[in-house]
Amino acid sequence: MKVEQLNIPEVLLITPARHGDERGFFSETWVESRYAALGITGRFIQDNHAKSAARGTLRGLHLQIAPNPQGKLVRVIRGAIWDVAVDVRASSPTFGRHAAAMLSADNWQQLWVPVGFLHGYCTLEPDTEVIYKVTGDYDRSAERGVIWNDPDLALPWPLAAEHVRLSGKDKELPRLADCPVWFP
Repeated sequence: MKVEQLNIPEVLLITPARHGDERGFFSETWVESRYAALGITGRFIQDNHAKSAARGTLRGLHLQIAPNPQGKLVRVIRGAIWDVAVDVRASSPTFGRHAAAMLSADNWQQLWVPVGFLHGYCTLEPDTEVIYKVTGDYDRSAERGVIWNDPDLALPWPLAAEHVRLSGKDKELPRLADCPVWFP
């Protein structure tokens, strides 16, 4: 397993080993003891699977606040995404900064998005499938978000705005500056 700290040390890019032969491959994508050694100690309680039919589907920027904040371990099993985590921990020296990576079925990388970070991604290929483990129960009342193109965040999305597909809900999200402190 290869592990890289991105420009925000708590956000990790993890590449599980793949062992292959003429039949295909085998990979351990989650081993509790190995991930705990990396500091990923929250108990995963749910797996989510999302398929996006079109290139340019953008999901985010989302998070959950207390009582059910979520850390996420994100990977792609088909296609590719540009995945981003934005630090919204008010006392953090990296508040408002982001860490990002391109995840794909080919590169087999995972992104660890800790509690206290907005998360979003944009599909780079059609029929992309994303699987992610979460550390908190889904709680509609704890859902929060920030508009994907917040000028204060200036995220370098890989597609121009006219090529992005958003849900109605994601089109209406506020700017970070208009949000209360979620994580002191």
